[in-house]
Amino acid sequence: MFEKFKRFKKLLIAVVALGCLGLVGFGALAWKPAIARVVPPAAASFAPELVAKGEALAGGGYCAECHTTKGGQRFAGGYAIATPFGVLYSTNITPDPETGIGTWSEAAFRRAMHEGVSRDGSHLFPVFTYDHFTKLSDQDVAALYAFFMTRTPVHAPAWQNGIPFPFNIRYLQAGWKLLFFRPGRFEPDATKSPEWNRGAYLALGLSHCGACHTPRNLLGAEKAGNAYGGAVIDNWVAPPLTAANPAPAPWTRDELHDYLRTGASKLHGSAAGPMSPVIQGLAALPHSDVRAIATYFADVDRAADRLSSVSGAVTLAMSSASAKEGTQFDPDTRLYTAACASCHYNAGTTPLAARPDLALNSAVHLPDPSNLIQVILRGISAEEGMPGVVMPAFGGALSDADIARIAAYLRRTRTSFPPWPDLATKIAAIRRQTSATN
Repeated sequence: MFEKFKRFKKLLIAVVALGCLGLVGFGALAWKPAIARVVPPAAASFAPELVAKGEALAGGGYCAECHTTKGGQRFAGGYAIATPFGVLYSTNITPDPETGIGTWSEAAFRRAMHEGVSRDGSHLFPVFTYDHFTKLSDQDVAALYAFFMTRTPVHAPAWQNGIPFPFNIRYLQAGWKLLFFRPGRFEPDATKSPEWNRGAYLALGLSHCGACHTPRNLLGAEKAGNAYGGAVIDNWVAPPLTAANPAPAPWTRDELHDYLRTGASKLHGSAAGPMSPVIQGLAALPHSDVRAIATYFADVDRAADRLSSVSGAVTLAMSSASAKEGTQFDPDTRLYTAACASCHYNAGTTPLAARPDLALNSAVHLPDPSNLIQVILRGISAEEGMPGVVMPAFGGALSDADIARIAAYLRRTRTSFPPWPDLATKIAAIRRQTSATN
């Protein structure tokens, strides 16, 4: 008995010792030194062409979208980002020396972008997509630094994050990185064209497309085995960018280019919601970069393998546009005709981008009706989607029951997919969320 106790005691001591060594090792791995403050560099110290390049890159990375709160000053932070672990607020990235990044050296800025570590050595939460920005070249990071350090400084103290213990311990983010973060610059694929590689560099790095379009695991990391498989973001669906996208027509390079450049595609519809700032941001990039992104995603989507289906999909859609369920006295048909048909009916044989045909629209074919409901409720303003084309908001004019009838009617008459379940409950939830954020 005594011998067993001695063996157990030795085993316990060994386990405790190994645990202590593991903690010491993790602490050493997690620790990052602070980088010394610098005197805020003069705006004139940066070459104008470098600043201009940084401005275009900041647009293509949608930096203002996350680092500007509603009604706030540009890049001054304070934007609330809801996560499964609580609410995080974006930081001030103007060159204010007290509340922004005015005392950050270029080395400190580069470490944050490439490694997710702040100037003071603390680990950044991965809601800042350093897992994508790590792929950016040093030259592009230098251009971004030049751009931000030449903005007007804004004194805007950081907001208190709403992340509960223990998720708020930044030291633990080192463990998340061990599991999910692989730092390193973008490596071109020698089997692909220069245009494809440029598009991949922008999509995987600067524009961090996977941050919205890839589903995440329970710890908030993108599921590597389902890249671009689609995800739900704030009651909007970021649809799959792969061949799993259920749209009738594939996203070809030309359709993608038109959509990313103009905010609308005649075979898919108009940009809205969280996608609108993406279109606006990409406008800062040169035409060749947008074409490169389209080339990359058309390959991801394997659109070339499905080009033969485009003609049939368009023909079927145009014929169903005038289809009626039952007779002219069918109540759902009459409701849709009164509310929607005046703008969405195409009499010809070719769909028009300015009059999106809902038989082709991606939102009608997704397994989740959120995007269609969102657009019906809130509309599409002149600043969103296709310039100068407006869809009015019907949230005040139509009841939840009316919207459910229209959504169900479109699903029934414009697709071959099964009905969406429990539409009224979904619509009510989205209406509450929309009211709370306006």
